[in-house]
Amino acid sequence: MAISDLIGSSPKFRTVLDEVSMVAPVNSAVLVRGETGTGKEVIAQAIHDASPRRRYPFVAINCAAIPATLLESELFGHERGAFTGALAPRAGRFQLADRGTLFLDEIGDLPLELQPKLLRVLQEQRFERLGGSHTVQVDVRVIAATHQDLWGMVQERKFRADLYYRLNVFPITLPPLRERRDDIPLLAAYFVRKFAARLGKQIDHIPGDVMDAIVNHDWPGNIRELQNFMERAVIMTTGSELRPRLMELRLAPARATAETMADAERAHIVETLRKTNGVVGGKAGAAAKLGLPRTTLIARMQRLGLMRGTAETGREQTETAARPEVLPVPARRELIHMAGAGI
Repeated sequence: MAISDLIGSSPKFRTVLDEVSMVAPVNSAVLVRGETGTGKEVIAQAIHDASPRRRYPFVAINCAAIPATLLESELFGHERGAFTGALAPRAGRFQLADRGTLFLDEIGDLPLELQPKLLRVLQEQRFERLGGSHTVQVDVRVIAATHQDLWGMVQERKFRADLYYRLNVFPITLPPLRERRDDIPLLAAYFVRKFAARLGKQIDHIPGDVMDAIVNHDWPGNIRELQNFMERAVIMTTGSELRPRLMELRLAPARATAETMADAERAHIVETLRKTNGVVGGKAGAAAKLGLPRTTLIARMQRLGLMRGTAETGREQTETAARPEVLPVPARRELIHMAGAGI
């Protein structure tokens, strides 16, 4: 897939295309981040197809879809007799991707016990098959993808920090569909053409009310959800004008649910910080009361917009950046105000 075949012209998606163009010619590891359904594998395939490795295999594996007991064999292969049922030697995905690209989808689900072995392959480009002692040398570029907060998992010791840094050489973040609404008409028209041709139908027009409903939907499942909706619409359409079931699109609930969850989390953190007088770390701090690592709580506060008071200048800002266990005075005052106002 050529980069020019990727559909979208919104500013955020153009940024992604620029990043793909920059990283494709080199061999650096890439970490593609984004919500479920945003097209992470499509981006990985585009990077491979635009790279010097395009003549060699693009091999994909979903780390969440394979049981942990079988994942090591899938990645690195096995020798005959390595385990019950291993009747013959088998090459793993790393060996199959030699001189090409290996796409590790849902890397956040890789078991902790396999992470050191993956780290070694990334560093040394060699490994042993399961049950074997012969070293296999490979030349593989790795592109990983996740919808999870890997850095948060590192803070919670659910993901190795050294593996995270090895994978996160060149991060690419895919925007959700609700943040690139300008691209929705292009994607909708593309899917109509694709599925109409597959089903032997002639659909020439998407009515304005239909397109408005499609553009204004939040698409929590992103491009995958849009694609499935358009396929159903084409199947149900009998004439030349697309006629989907618009009642399927629930505009307000998806947006309201997300906002309600964020508001509830913000209010809970604000109230806890108020009770601890702005103390974040330590045995009596907010992080301990919430059952979170201190760094994870700080990251959530930044995401929820609760760290605005830390933008003060002067010595207080420097001390807070070096030791953020206690919020600075302006931030504590703001939290007390927010709690009193019921925010």
